[in-house]
Amino acid sequence: MEINIRKAQKEDMGEVLKLINELAVFEKEPEAVIIDENDLIRDGFGKNPAFHCFVAEADGKIEGMALVYFRYSTWKGKTVHLEDLIVREEFRGKGLGSALYTEVIKFAAEEKVKRTEWVVLNWNKNAADFYRRSGADVMEDWDTVQMDEKAMHKYLQEKGLL
Repeated sequence: MEINIRKAQKEDMGEVLKLINELAVFEKEPEAVIIDENDLIRDGFGKNPAFHCFVAEADGKIEGMALVYFRYSTWKGKTVHLEDLIVREEFRGKGLGSALYTEVIKFAAEEKVKRTEWVVLNWNKNAADFYRRSGADVMEDWDTVQMDEKAMHKYLQEKGLL
């Protein structure tokens, strides 16, 4: 099997969306994905792209992807956030995930950021173990906090701002 990692193109966003949906199923949230291919194209390939995406090809077919974007840490400065890294189930354990991960770390180093960060589900022991072996610190004393669109509107309504 020939593996190729490359920067994603607009034409790849259909396959990227399929991978995003596969990840949502893996993470036990199959209904959570609300974006579509047009959102990915608009947001990733406009004048000021919101993200960078890498795809992993096996024998010329996209079988994995990693999506990253820049963040700013008040402690460290410019950082890269790895939003998602997914490899189709039948291609896991064949080196695609590791190659994508390496490409993300290489990208971050080339961008001279002070940190690369991401989250891992606490039940995804295989991923957490892989990250630890690579030298990453899986921080168990931090909780991820999120507020969805509905909660944001409710909060602002309660404050009289909507």
